[in-house]
Amino acid sequence: MKSKTVYVCTECDYQAPKWLGCCPNCKSWNTFVEETYSQPTENKMKRPSIVFDSADAVKFDEMEMPQYIRASTGITELDRVLGGGIVSGSVILLAGEPGIGKSTLLMQICSKIPSKILYVSGEESKGQLKLRAERLEVSGANTYVMTETNVDNIIDQTDKIKPDVIIIDSIQTMFDPASSSIPGSVNQVKECAVKFIAKAKSQGISIILVGHVNKEGTIAGPKVLEHMVDAVLYFEGERSQSYRIIRAIKNRFGSTNEIGVFEMTDMGLCEVPNPSEMLLSGRPEGVSGSCAVCIMEGTRPIIAEIQALVAPTSFQQPRRTANGLDYNRVCLIIAILEKRLGLKFSQCDIYLNVVGGLKLDEPSVDLAVALALISSIKDIPVPPNVLAMGELGLAGECRSISDLQKRISESYRLGFDTIAIPQKSDRERLKIPKGVSIIDIRSVYDALSLFRDGN
Repeated sequence: MKSKTVYVCTECDYQAPKWLGCCPNCKSWNTFVEETYSQPTENKMKRPSIVFDSADAVKFDEMEMPQYIRASTGITELDRVLGGGIVSGSVILLAGEPGIGKSTLLMQICSKIPSKILYVSGEESKGQLKLRAERLEVSGANTYVMTETNVDNIIDQTDKIKPDVIIIDSIQTMFDPASSSIPGSVNQVKECAVKFIAKAKSQGISIILVGHVNKEGTIAGPKVLEHMVDAVLYFEGERSQSYRIIRAIKNRFGSTNEIGVFEMTDMGLCEVPNPSEMLLSGRPEGVSGSCAVCIMEGTRPIIAEIQALVAPTSFQQPRRTANGLDYNRVCLIIAILEKRLGLKFSQCDIYLNVVGGLKLDEPSVDLAVALALISSIKDIPVPPNVLAMGELGLAGECRSISDLQKRISESYRLGFDTIAIPQKSDRERLKIPKGVSIIDIRSVYDALSLFRDGN
């Protein structure tokens, strides 16, 4: 039958005969992509069903707890993000910018997992894979390499090898012969993912899918792909910096708050077990506009450095730049300092940056941001042994935060003996290390005492 062109929404799969700016079904903007569609035949309409145990309905109280087995990847930072390792029969989607290190990480996994692995590449030849493996000094005795993009051929080879883990690099290069769309299109990505998920759930094979990222920063293909898999990991980092961060935005078998930190070297990705020391290395002393803060990434406390630069503007409209911080939250803190302390930020350009490429999205960094801004505009350094954490309200008050005990212990371990915390924190339950001075901060007015004490 003759094919025709339709436009498909990548968010909800709504189809339209022409391109639309806004999807009438899900109200998303700029999500329509062009697809070639043909009426499916009887053979094409047969899709694999995802089978778990039995199709019969059972009572909730009569269900048995499955004994999921976690297999360590051999990389501690990745195991931390996954919740302890790869769960048998799970499907993991690993996404990131081009050249960020996705294939490098998966190649290193092949030499550390003792189980049988099938590495499927749709982007590189076997010779190119061997060249990269020699550069990384990776030897996988239990790894089988396959350069194929046909899903049916991959599944047939899986039945012969019977691997424990399958790595697909990448899902956008795979194609299903039963679909008339081109590889990488919405329908192809969805149909290929369905077949891989059905294979994983029916035979207990763990599958890692590599996903490309489009120019908007989201995973290429349909949004439903993220709903179908068990875990979605994002590989973040700047090309100009050597540090990489893996963050879970979805995890059915673990927490989504954990992060894994790596450093890109000539020998591949190296784990950074102590990110706080890495982020504080090279911190300047005696310079205004810098303040340390302790944040929580899952169960791990991390010390980060916030830098601020406030300079008189030569433009009618001052510039505001925030790297690693929420821009609207920064504007709120600036407004609080202008209203409560009378500081003239409206006449200055403001640049804020989190060292190391971290992205801080919790409100406990408010007090450290405020101290960095005050330090820069007054050109008075924050004492190097001072660490501040707390949430600021619109009235200038400092509100309590969670996990104070872990934050204080980590701060003391890295040499901060003066810690500013909200006054309303439960001090009786805290175990203050010997030699640590705790400063209670009721509002931004009390924060000014940190500068007087340090000079």
